[in-house]
Amino acid sequence: MKKLIAVLLILSIAAFAFASGSGQKGGGASGAIKVGIINNPPSESGYRTANDKDFKDFFTSANGYAPSFSYSDKLEEQLVAFNQFVTNGVDYILLSAAATDGWDDALRSAQRAGVKVFLFDRMISAPNSLYEAAVVSDMAQEGITAVNWLKNQNLSAYNVIHLQGVMGSDAQLGRTAALDAEFNAGRMKKIIQQTGNWSADEARAIVQSVINAGTSFNVIYAENDDMAKGAVAALDAAGITHGVRGNVVVMGFDCNKWALRELLAGNWNYDGQCSPFQASVIDGMIKGTTPIQKKVISEEKGFDAKTISQADVDKYGLGE
Repeated sequence: MKKLIAVLLILSIAAFAFASGSGQKGGGASGAIKVGIINNPPSESGYRTANDKDFKDFFTSANGYAPSFSYSDKLEEQLVAFNQFVTNGVDYILLSAAATDGWDDALRSAQRAGVKVFLFDRMISAPNSLYEAAVVSDMAQEGITAVNWLKNQNLSAYNVIHLQGVMGSDAQLGRTAALDAEFNAGRMKKIIQQTGNWSADEARAIVQSVINAGTSFNVIYAENDDMAKGAVAALDAAGITHGVRGNVVVMGFDCNKWALRELLAGNWNYDGQCSPFQASVIDGMIKGTTPIQKKVISEEKGFDAKTISQADVDKYGLGE
């Protein structure tokens, strides 16, 4: 009898180990890896739509995951979702943070619960010991690349309308820093510096207010393509020329395909690349096929209307 009980106990332990997988943490009878993905809303921009699609393409039941998605561009709402994922017992949380600060306590809570956190798209200011890895863009370098391009245009004056993204986000801070350095040094003049919250409509209203005031400007530095589009709509309504043969230099970020077509047509001057494709790297790290690195930075470049080609649009453009 004792031998029978011992055999049954061994078999039950073996069955449990098989159901749990070979050392891979996973929830549910299926052994699927439970992942909570916190992102900004896909409607934010063409970039974000592509970023969301990338994660939905990789983190699927067919690929061994049980995914849950949460969307917000507000820190407080993201924190609520993060803590709920911890309470729900997910294995991993993947986070594109709406703000760089305010994450330490939530990350410590996840760590105590055994939940591993991967950052994507954007960095945060928390100690890197509190998250597994970050697969991100170098937003500060994006700003440096763009501002260096602008300085190389050798304009007689730089009177800049600066359209910022959501304040406090890694993208806004990085893309703002290099331009702020020029303002502070007196090499460029800040006509207005205001958040357009990544929105074409808000950006258009800001630029329209400058036009209505009769203030002279010759550069629009928009921290994403949608705001650049809104700015150009205000210029067009006022009959102000822009682009390669115009009076106003137009700069955007993200490299949506429609935006690169504007460069190709000479209507805009510059667009900075921001890669939305981080899901495959994180998938590989989770499954052990890609070595874990604390920080993986996407390779990115800037595009000039005078040198961009149709091949560049086809290769690097996001969306249709």
